[in-house]
Amino acid sequence: MYCAPAWAGFTSAADRAKLNAFLRRGQRLGYCSQEVPAITDLFDSADDALFDSILKNSDHVMQPYLPERTQSHYNLRAKAHSKELITKTTQLTDNDYLVRMLYKNIY
Repeated sequence: MYCAPAWAGFTSAADRAKLNAFLRRGQRLGYCSQEVPAITDLFDSADDALFDSILKNSDHVMQPYLPERTQSHYNLRAKAHSKELITKTTQLTDNDYLVRMLYKNIY
Protein backbone atom coordinates (compact mmCIF):
# COMPACT_ATOMS: atom_id res chain seq x y z
CA MET A 1 0.00 0.00 0.00
CA TYR A 2 3.08 2.19 -0.08
CA CYS A 3 2.39 3.78 -3.47
CA ALA A 4 -1.39 3.24 -3.59
CA PRO A 5 -2.25 6.96 -3.26
CA ALA A 6 -0.42 7.63 -6.52
CA TRP A 7 -2.43 5.20 -8.65
CA ALA A 8 -5.60 4.31 -6.71
CA GLY A 9 -7.57 7.20 -8.19
CA PHE A 10 -7.02 5.85 -11.67
CA THR A 11 -8.52 2.41 -10.95
CA SER A 12 -11.96 1.60 -12.26
CA ALA A 13 -14.63 -0.34 -10.40
CA ALA A 14 -13.64 -3.42 -12.41
CA ASP A 15 -10.00 -3.00 -11.35
CA ARG A 16 -11.00 -2.73 -7.69
CA ALA A 17 -13.20 -5.83 -8.03
CA LYS A 18 -10.21 -7.75 -9.45
CA LEU A 19 -8.01 -6.58 -6.59
CA ASN A 20 -10.67 -7.63 -4.04
CA ALA A 21 -10.87 -11.05 -5.72
CA PHE A 22 -7.09 -11.32 -5.46
CA LEU A 23 -7.26 -10.52 -1.72
CA ARG A 24 -10.04 -13.08 -1.18
CA ARG A 25 -8.01 -15.71 -3.04
CA GLY A 26 -5.00 -14.93 -0.85
CA GLN A 27 -7.18 -15.28 2.26
CA ARG A 28 -8.63 -18.57 1.05
CA LEU A 29 -5.16 -19.99 0.32
CA GLY A 30 -3.83 -18.79 3.67
CA TYR A 31 -1.39 -16.17 2.36
CA CYS A 32 -2.97 -13.36 4.34
CA SER A 33 -5.16 -12.91 7.39
CA GLN A 34 -8.94 -13.28 7.21
CA GLU A 35 -9.26 -9.82 8.80
CA VAL A 36 -7.75 -7.96 5.80
CA PRO A 37 -10.23 -5.21 4.83
CA ALA A 38 -11.53 -4.57 1.33
CA ILE A 39 -9.21 -2.87 -1.15
CA THR A 40 -11.20 0.39 -1.08
CA ASP A 41 -10.75 0.56 2.70
CA LEU A 42 -7.03 -0.03 2.28
CA PHE A 43 -6.86 2.71 -0.36
CA ASP A 44 -8.78 5.13 1.87
CA SER A 45 -6.57 4.51 4.88
CA ALA A 46 -3.38 4.93 2.81
CA ASP A 47 -4.75 8.16 1.28
CA ASP A 48 -5.72 9.56 4.68
CA ALA A 49 -2.39 8.66 6.28
CA LEU A 50 -0.38 10.37 3.52
CA PHE A 51 -2.60 13.46 3.47
CA ASP A 52 -2.37 13.80 7.26
CA SER A 53 1.42 13.61 7.06
CA ILE A 54 1.43 16.28 4.33
CA LEU A 55 -0.79 18.61 6.37
CA LYS A 56 1.14 18.14 9.62
CA ASN A 57 4.66 18.41 8.19
CA SER A 58 5.43 21.89 6.84
CA ASP A 59 8.64 20.53 5.27
CA HIS A 60 6.89 17.76 3.33
CA VAL A 61 7.85 17.67 -0.35
CA MET A 62 4.17 17.94 -1.43
CA GLN A 63 3.37 20.90 0.86
CA PRO A 64 4.08 23.57 -1.82
CA TYR A 65 1.37 22.08 -4.02
CA LEU A 66 -1.29 22.85 -1.41
CA PRO A 67 -1.93 26.61 -1.39
CA GLU A 68 -3.08 28.19 1.85
CA ARG A 69 -6.71 29.26 2.09
CA THR A 70 -7.38 32.96 1.73
CA GLN A 71 -8.59 34.71 4.85
CA SER A 72 -12.34 35.06 5.21
CA HIS A 73 -14.14 37.38 7.58
CA TYR A 74 -17.21 35.17 7.73
CA ASN A 75 -17.98 32.79 10.57
CA LEU A 76 -18.12 29.55 8.58
CA ARG A 77 -18.15 25.98 9.84
CA ALA A 78 -14.85 24.19 10.36
CA LYS A 79 -13.37 22.48 7.31
CA ALA A 80 -11.48 19.19 7.06
CA HIS A 81 -8.32 21.10 6.08
CA SER A 82 -7.12 24.69 5.84
CA LYS A 83 -5.99 24.55 2.21
CA GLU A 84 -7.37 26.24 -0.90
CA LEU A 85 -9.30 23.99 -3.29
CA ILE A 86 -7.64 23.30 -6.64
CA THR A 87 -9.86 23.87 -9.66
CA LYS A 88 -11.14 20.63 -11.16
CA THR A 89 -11.02 20.87 -14.94
CA THR A 90 -10.88 17.36 -16.43
CA GLN A 91 -11.37 13.75 -15.44
CA LEU A 92 -7.61 13.44 -15.18
CA THR A 93 -7.50 16.02 -12.41
CA ASP A 94 -10.42 14.30 -10.66
CA ASN A 95 -8.23 11.19 -10.36
CA ASP A 96 -5.19 13.11 -9.13
CA TYR A 97 -4.28 12.41 -5.50
CA LEU A 98 -4.17 15.99 -4.24
CA VAL A 99 -7.44 16.95 -5.92
CA ARG A 100 -9.17 13.85 -4.56
CA MET A 101 -7.97 14.54 -1.03
CA LEU A 102 -8.80 18.26 -1.09
CA TYR A 103 -12.35 17.59 -2.22
CA LYS A 104 -12.87 14.60 0.10
CA ASN A 105 -15.18 15.35 3.04
CA ILE A 106 -15.79 18.98 2.07
CA TYR A 107 -19.54 18.76 2.61
